[in-house]
Amino acid sequence: MYSGFNYNDYYQQSKRPSGKRRVLSTIALILVSSLVSGYVVGTVLYDRFTDELESIRRSVSEMQADTDAGGWDRIGLGTGLRDSGGNAAGSDIGKGVAADGAYGAAESTPPELPGSDLLQSGRSTDNLASAAVQAGSTVTAIAKKAGPAIVGIRMTIAGTRSNYFGFTNSSVSEGSGIIISKDGYIMTNYHVVSGADPKQGTASRTILEVFLPDGREAKATFTGGDVKTDLAVIKIDMEDLPVAELGDSSKLEVGELAVAIGNPLGMEFAGSVTVGVISALNRSIQINGRTMNVIQTDAAINEGNSGGALLNSQGQVIGINSAKIAASGVEGLGFAIPINDAWPVVEHLIKYGYVRGRPYIGISGREITSIYSSYYGIPQGIYVTEVIAGSAAEKAGIRRGDIIVAMAGKTVRTVQDLDRIKDSYKPGDTVTITVDRNGRKVTLNLTFGEER
Repeated sequence: MYSGFNYNDYYQQSKRPSGKRRVLSTIALILVSSLVSGYVVGTVLYDRFTDELESIRRSVSEMQADTDAGGWDRIGLGTGLRDSGGNAAGSDIGKGVAADGAYGAAESTPPELPGSDLLQSGRSTDNLASAAVQAGSTVTAIAKKAGPAIVGIRMTIAGTRSNYFGFTNSSVSEGSGIIISKDGYIMTNYHVVSGADPKQGTASRTILEVFLPDGREAKATFTGGDVKTDLAVIKIDMEDLPVAELGDSSKLEVGELAVAIGNPLGMEFAGSVTVGVISALNRSIQINGRTMNVIQTDAAINEGNSGGALLNSQGQVIGINSAKIAASGVEGLGFAIPINDAWPVVEHLIKYGYVRGRPYIGISGREITSIYSSYYGIPQGIYVTEVIAGSAAEKAGIRRGDIIVAMAGKTVRTVQDLDRIKDSYKPGDTVTITVDRNGRKVTLNLTFGEER
């Protein structure tokens, strides 16, 4: 019965597919299954996500309705900022979270948004998000409150050489300032406006210009300056100006919010806002031979920020930005003069044009280091290069070429030594001062004058 059957044809038709074809078929089956499963799972998750969003939207709407009725703040976040009159600064400020992160008296706990069960970390993640929103809201409120009182200052010193086109060696520098009175007094750093100081030979060739955030410009006059503290006051002829609110730098704590406003690199970046923290308090740094007590912050401070404001979380001025450490590999080392140290000086500058009550000797000098001392065979001390006419030094008999080696019985080797001894007295006090004059010790009586 099988005599007519073709075994070769049967074998070709019924043999199993090759291994390669079986693998391709399996892969195709897996891909189809994955697509189907992904579609089903995605549809389910999308529907759930849509439901959650709708739930959140309804809750936020309800919270908004509560706010309009006098309940919790719209997003449960606030800064507690106050304007100079003690009123809340802004319609959404004063409720909810206070500046230090504690909740306000209106509610003991914040409202909890639904949908947090979607996050594995639960409420802790919500808190982080809320903190980020709060910080952004706080900085925005600070900038709106203090920004209008932060100005740009341009100092132009005309050159002494001229040609057909005008002066050829004029210099222009720019900085920042803080409006402290409605009638136009502005405090800043001395080095920002030093060329206009009548004590300097450049005062008659110096022009000060002030640029307000609202676009107005004005020429300024030099009111007073103090090299020792690097502070100065200038004035513009305007009325009803926005005034910065002053804070209390003695209440600062390391780690709290710090906001710097000024004009880094000049007018091109006027009104720039940078944010950081109070990195350290009561730092002592040396600037041009002066020891200064400063606040350290990591809020970005650059050239042009000098004289601008360092603000706390209430939008109050707690420091005057003055310096930064600029070196390769160094970041976040900016410094500001504490407002509690600066304000007494500023008040004197406005009232008298100088800081009253400081003792004054009336010399210019250079330090003789140990190297120069051993090389030239002269004592260490302060070599007098100039004696100011009519000064306490001239009246005491100090001469050009004398080397001051002691004062009030204490050894003097550096300018810092001399200043430290001098600052322990007041104008009118008399002390002994010892000088080396051509190898011979001479003791003189010096009665301090008043520095002006």
